[in-house]
Amino acid sequence: MQLLLENSEKKILKPEKKTVQQFKKIIGFKPRHTELYHLAVIHKSAASKVYHNPKLNNERLEFLGDAILDSIVAEHLYYKYPDRDEGFLTQLRSKIVNRETLKRISIKLGLANMVEAKVANDNHKSVYGDALEAIIGAIYLDKGYKKTKKFILERIIDHHINLKKLAETEIDFKSRIIEWGQKNKKDINFTCQEESNKDNRNPQFISHLLIADKIIGMGSGTSKKEAEQNAARQALNDLDTTSN
Repeated sequence: MQLLLENSEKKILKPEKKTVQQFKKIIGFKPRHTELYHLAVIHKSAASKVYHNPKLNNERLEFLGDAILDSIVAEHLYYKYPDRDEGFLTQLRSKIVNRETLKRISIKLGLANMVEAKVANDNHKSVYGDALEAIIGAIYLDKGYKKTKKFILERIIDHHINLKKLAETEIDFKSRIIEWGQKNKKDINFTCQEESNKDNRNPQFISHLLIADKIIGMGSGTSKKEAEQNAARQALNDLDTTSN
């Protein structure tokens, strides 16, 4: 803890007893280093305006929590679906950890009510989801891997994720890649053209997904929409592979 926060920062971030009880209710156990959990709910928009210190925000904890969440969910799905291929596991994991799902879970846990931000939260769905990932990062630093895994499996997946229903739900790959681009400040563009077909009965469309003018994904389909979805899916799979 000494290496994570300076003494002056720990003093600022020490939450009131009532707030500690709220964290305990959300995570299911009494936190040891309570300052970490307070930091986890401070959005960068509030860091300078409320605390006059841009360093006091949850971005580093979010970065850590995001990686841990991905890893634990991947391990859980690996053992739960021993006969399914990598594509299925990747898609199902993506459905679990996407922004909209994390926002919904954050609200149900009561975490959204604790987020400190100077933005219109309803218009920034990542604020709540990012706070949940930051809480996961805080749990990991405070209690270690086993406690973090227990929180994710019991408090998130068991209570708020219907894996059977989610596995049967088609995912909107195009929306996800656009959301990824917004989060990572990358320009996402699609090109699409109809392939010449001799009989013209079953037209084929070819779509390319470009990030910074570089082709990242390619897809085909009988409609422009299908081709773009397939291009986005390929891009997301490649991005997942690169990040793992």
